[in-house]
Amino acid sequence: MTPLPAPTDLTLEEKVSLTSGAGFWRTEAIERVGIPSIVLTDGPHGVRKQRAGADGIGDSEPATCFPPAVALGCSWDPALVARVGAAIGAEAAAQDVAVLLGPGINIKRTPLCGRTFEYFSEDPVVSGVLGAAMVSGIQSRGVGASLKHFAANNQETDRMRVSADIDARPLREIYLRAFAHVVREAQPWTVMCSYNRINGVYTARDPWLLTTVLREEWGFDGVVVSDWGAADDRPASLVAGLDLAMPGPTRAGDAAILAAVEAGTLAAQRVDEAAGRVLRLIERAGGRGADPVDQDAHHALAREAAGRSIVLLRNDGDLLPLRPDTSIAVIGAFAVEPRYQGGGSSKINPTRLDTALDEIRALATGTVTYHPGDPLDDAVAAASAADVAVVFLGLPAAAESEGYDRDGIDLPAAQLALLDAVRLANPRTVVVLSNGGVVALPFAEDVPALLEGWLLGQACGGAVADVLFGVVNPSAKLTETIPRRLQDTPAYLDFPGEHGHVRYGEGLFVGYRWYDARDLDVAFPFGHGLSYTTFHYGDASAAVDDAGGIAVEVSVTNTGAVAGREVVQVYTGVRDSAVTRAPRECKAFVSVPLEPGETREIRLTVRREDLAYWDIRVDGWVVEAGTYTIEVAASSRDVRASLSVDVAGDDIGLPLTRMSSIGEVLAHPVAGPALAEAMASAMPDAGSTAGMMPEGVDVARMLDGIPIQRAIVFAAAGGADVDPAMIDALLEAADRPAD
Repeated sequence: MTPLPAPTDLTLEEKVSLTSGAGFWRTEAIERVGIPSIVLTDGPHGVRKQRAGADGIGDSEPATCFPPAVALGCSWDPALVARVGAAIGAEAAAQDVAVLLGPGINIKRTPLCGRTFEYFSEDPVVSGVLGAAMVSGIQSRGVGASLKHFAANNQETDRMRVSADIDARPLREIYLRAFAHVVREAQPWTVMCSYNRINGVYTARDPWLLTTVLREEWGFDGVVVSDWGAADDRPASLVAGLDLAMPGPTRAGDAAILAAVEAGTLAAQRVDEAAGRVLRLIERAGGRGADPVDQDAHHALAREAAGRSIVLLRNDGDLLPLRPDTSIAVIGAFAVEPRYQGGGSSKINPTRLDTALDEIRALATGTVTYHPGDPLDDAVAAASAADVAVVFLGLPAAAESEGYDRDGIDLPAAQLALLDAVRLANPRTVVVLSNGGVVALPFAEDVPALLEGWLLGQACGGAVADVLFGVVNPSAKLTETIPRRLQDTPAYLDFPGEHGHVRYGEGLFVGYRWYDARDLDVAFPFGHGLSYTTFHYGDASAAVDDAGGIAVEVSVTNTGAVAGREVVQVYTGVRDSAVTRAPRECKAFVSVPLEPGETREIRLTVRREDLAYWDIRVDGWVVEAGTYTIEVAASSRDVRASLSVDVAGDDIGLPLTRMSSIGEVLAHPVAGPALAEAMASAMPDAGSTAGMMPEGVDVARMLDGIPIQRAIVFAAAGGADVDPAMIDALLEAADRPAD
C-alpha cells in the first residue's frame, strides 16, 4: 500500500472528516490525497457484514458462526480462542473488513444481562487472558480488533444513559482489570467506548477513562472508536480522547468541531492526533490479505470449539458417554431448531447449520426417535420405550438479546413440566441446555446427566452429538457460577437501578467472590466441569519468582481409561489482610491435555501485578505484604492443594499527618518510638486514664483508631501538657526522606 499523507498534508476540514464515519460502516475517504475508506463491521463470534443495500441487521453476508464467548470461554484455552480469532480474522479479510467489532470482555455482574452471551466470564483475569487471545488471533490476519465495551457496560436496561456508580476498588480490580490486560498484552488496534456513564460521566466524554487510564496508564496507541451513536457531542468526545465517532457522516458534528477549534475550546493539535490515529489504522488495514476461506475447515473448527465448550455438569453412574447401539428418545424442539447464538448486532448468518437430531442419528446405530414434547403424552411414551431419553431444554430466542435484559433465570414452566414427566417415565434421562446466560436448575439432582450447552454456534448439533457419544471427552468448565436462586446473586438488590443510576452495591464481591464470602450454597461453582476420565493432583509447590510473582508447580495425572483435558486453576487469598478481600480469587489457569496414565508437571505463574489491589489512599496499585494462601484447584470449591507463601509488599510511603491515627503513627519506625515517649511524658498516670473507662474496655485498641489531631484536643481537655508544634515536628521528621 502506498504510504498515506501525514495530517499536516490535510486541511483542517479534511482532518475533521476523518474523525467520523462516511456511513454506517465506513470511514471517510479523501480522494484528493489518496486516502481510502475502510470497513468496520460487527463481530464478535463471526463476521456480520451487512449486504449492500440491506435494511436491518438480519441481512448479512454468510460467515462461520463460531461459539459465542459464553461458550468458548468455558474452554479456558487461550490457544483455542486464538485459533477461532484467526479464523474470524481470515473471513473478515476475505470480506474486505478492516476492523471487527469485538471481542466483548465486560464482566458478568448479573445473569440477567441480556448480552451476557457475548462475554467470557464473571472473573477479570479469565476475561483478560481469553480476550487477549481473541484479539491476537484476529489481528494475526491483518484485521484490527475492537475491544469492547469500554467500560462497565454490564446491563442492557437503559444502557445508553445509565450511570454505573462504582467505587474505586471494584472499578479498578473487577471492571477495568480485564481491559488493562488485553491492551497491554495484545495491543488491539481499536477500543470501543460504551454508551453508559461511569459515576455520572458518559464514557465517550470521559478524559479520565479514555486518556488518563487508557493511554497514559496502559499505553494504548490505537484508535478509540465510539459505540454506534455514543459520541453525540463531538467536540467534547475529541477533548476526552475519542478519535472516531461512528456512524457518520455527522456534518453538524464536523461543524461543531471546526467552531470549537476557531473559538479555542478545542486544540487543533487534538484534531491532528485523532486524524493521525485514524490514518495509521487505515495504513495497518492495508496490509491484510484476502485469501479464499476454506468453509469446510472453518466449520470443522467451529465444531471442535463447540465440543470443547460444552460443560458436563453431572454424570451419575457414568450414564454418558452413550453407546452407539443405545436406543434414544430425543425430546425437545431445540434438537431440530437449535438456539446457537443470541440476538442483536452480533447475529451471524451462518454458512451452514447442524442440528443435534441429525448428528445423533449419524453417530447412532440403535433406534433414535424424536418428539418435540408437544403433545406431551407422545414424548413420555417414547422416553419410556427407549434406553435413554435426551431432553433438550433452553431459553426462547426472545429472552436473550442486545437491547434489553432478562426478567428472570427460570426455564419456561412447560419445559420443566415436560422434563418431570420424562424422567419419571425413564430415570435414564440426559438434559442438554441451550442458553446464553445461566438458568436455575431445580432438577439438577434429579437427573443423572446434565450438559450445559450454552449457545454453541453453527456446529452446535455435531458438537452435542460428539460429547454424548464420547467422540469428544468434555473438558470445559464454568466461567460463571450457577446459583440456586436469582435472590442469591450479588447484584439482586441493586439491578437494574433507578432514575438513571445503578449502584454496584456488591462492590468487589462479583460472582464466586460473593458466594464464597457469604458461604452460600450454589447449584454449580465457578470452574466446575466433569470429564469422562479422572485426574489426580500430585505434590504441589509455590514460591516467589524473580519478578515478585508466584510460581506454582503441580503434577497432574490422567487416572482414567480415555484421553482428556483438565483445567488446572490457581486461586490466591491473603491471611489477615488489612483491606477487604474475597476469600479466593482466580489468578492463573491452564488447560492440560493428558493421555490415559500420563502425568505432566504443570507450572503456572501468578503475576505480581495480579496480586495487587487498588489502594484508594494513594490512588494506585499496591501489593500487600503478608502470607498468601495459594490454592491449586479443579474448581473454586474443589481445592486439591493449599500452600502458603510470604510475599514482600510495596512500600507506599504514606505521609503522616495530624489526621493519621495513633496506631498508624506508633507503627512508624521513626515516629512511633518518639510518639510513645511523648505520650508517656504527657500522661504519666496511664492507670488513671484506664480508670476513667468502663470495666472491660481495651484502652489500647480504643486509642489505636483516634486521629492525632483529636488526641491533642482530648489530651489538652484532660489537662495533659501537649505541645502541638512538637507533634508537627515529629510527623515532619518521619516524612522526611532518609539521607
